[in-house]
Amino acid sequence: MELKQTGITAASQAPRYILMHQNDNVAIVANDGGLPAGTVFPCGLSLRERVPQGHKIALKDLKEGAPILRYDVVIGYAVRDIAQGSWIEESLVRMPPARELEDLPIATRVPAKAEPLEAYTFMGYRNADGSVGTRNILAISTTVQCVSGVVDYAVKRVKEQLLHKYPNVDDVIGIEHSYGCGVAIEAPGAEIPIRTLRNIATNPNFGGEPVVVSLGCEKLQPARLFPAGAIPIQDTESNLVVLQDAQHVGFESMIQSIVKTAERQLEKLNRRQRVECPASELVVGVQCGGSDAFSGVTANPAVGFATDLLVRAGATVMFSEVTEVRDGIDQLTSRAVNAEVAQAMIREMEWYDNYLKKGGVDRSANTTPGNKKGGLSNIVEKAMGSIVKSGSSPISGVLAPGEKARQKGLLYAATPASDFICGTLQVASGINMHVFTTGRGTPYGLASVPVIKVATRDDLARRWHDLMDVNAGRIASGGATIEDIGWELFHLMLDVASGRKKTWAEHWKLHNSLALFNPAPVT
Repeated sequence: MELKQTGITAASQAPRYILMHQNDNVAIVANDGGLPAGTVFPCGLSLRERVPQGHKIALKDLKEGAPILRYDVVIGYAVRDIAQGSWIEESLVRMPPARELEDLPIATRVPAKAEPLEAYTFMGYRNADGSVGTRNILAISTTVQCVSGVVDYAVKRVKEQLLHKYPNVDDVIGIEHSYGCGVAIEAPGAEIPIRTLRNIATNPNFGGEPVVVSLGCEKLQPARLFPAGAIPIQDTESNLVVLQDAQHVGFESMIQSIVKTAERQLEKLNRRQRVECPASELVVGVQCGGSDAFSGVTANPAVGFATDLLVRAGATVMFSEVTEVRDGIDQLTSRAVNAEVAQAMIREMEWYDNYLKKGGVDRSANTTPGNKKGGLSNIVEKAMGSIVKSGSSPISGVLAPGEKARQKGLLYAATPASDFICGTLQVASGINMHVFTTGRGTPYGLASVPVIKVATRDDLARRWHDLMDVNAGRIASGGATIEDIGWELFHLMLDVASGRKKTWAEHWKLHNSLALFNPAPVT
């Protein structure tokens, strides 16, 4: 990455652009608010028209059909002649076809194992299954959407009447969703939402023993959601409450049953204490949303640097979002530790290609109006900036949607790119912390794990000062390097994991509803 202005500061008004690779024939305007027509850069390039911040300018004359290069990747082709200094807005870029999934490089550029990063620790909660939580939360899981209103009512009562008695418990949450009945539960694809709900309930931050609330007549019966041994729902003091059981006479008796069961679990959770744990016990999901052209310049590269630090420390990191890595699949298969991992990635890409095709769309449906307003012309450009969150470590494993992680290192967890669905699936895969980058801004949060928000631009960090945890915009404005922000983020993760710091999303108690991925039919 080359910033075409030396000695700049965040307050600098000198015109400047950011070039990602020396072979690129476009660059993005770096100045807040963009630059007017007639602006002359120190290199002598003159703008022919006003160009918004983050949008591309032609560094040389481009003929119709010429490749447009950013990140040293063809992100599209010029639909007509484009003069040097022109604004290359979305309508001037024809998107290239998707890379075929055949003849890909397989484990050809596996990075050498980096020097271990030792002696970093955090204070976490150890679980009986060997996992470690960063929070101590009572989860009330549900088998069907019909009980959501009752559970919501019960959660409020538990918080009002009981939670203050158990100071070591951070929160009580309901795992509410829109599944469980009225669905083709035996159809191909139904295994995805079922395992997602099962694995969410056993997230490390819940201590391994959620309360489970069932209606009683639903298709997703408790025994199917939690097979024998998954959680203790068949003991004499069961964690299970079935609302249709004869013992429940009236609404209040249902609430009392849930509250009584919750109190037993609160007593258990309250006995837990934070203990010193190596950084290798962190399981971090990385994601981006409300992306802009700076996402691949500042925040995502900084997250990628922190990802490499976590992997060196022996931790687990998941990156996801199928459509946002699809156009860089060759970069990923070449980094796979072996052919088996590479083929698993290809299999997930192929499944999703077919899923989109069945719906009558392709990967181009991903890019949002906000992405485009922020300077991203298409999904190819967006993918190149998204994929750098994965850093440079070898990819050691692949998870199907909602599958639980069973190994450490850098994992590809296949998910849709929807912020809410991706976050839900990463929680199911076992993350105990989430890192979320944004350029346009989003109040996104998760109730089950702390979410660290990283802003791509100074302007966003300034305006949303009490929603963004890290300002990676300092990289573009000259106040910090990618390495500086990467280390800052790494240390912040240890502090947040230890409970020494809360994220802004936790401070304001912001969280999105769970959004299940259900590709199976609804009946």
